[in-house]
Amino acid sequence: MKKVKVYITLRESVLDPQGQAVKDSLHNMEYKNVQDVRIGKFIELELDDTADIDTQIKEMCEKLLANTVIENYRYEIEEGVMQ
Repeated sequence: MKKVKVYITLRESVLDPQGQAVKDSLHNMEYKNVQDVRIGKFIELELDDTADIDTQIKEMCEKLLANTVIENYRYEIEEGVMQ
């Protein structure tokens, strides 16, 4: 069994209105040193061991988990996860 952590973020060229709203709120709370906020997604998957796990994860991200037109993704695979 492997645990996969998938991180999805907006591409730098894409406006992030949710991030801007959080930044504005932080400034209103007197956290004036916050320069920028970008909001993303974090997904954890548990998968059975397979030889082509990288291929499967990339397919999952590109077909469902991330909108690759406006989002980037990266992932980490943890070895030997116990249930």
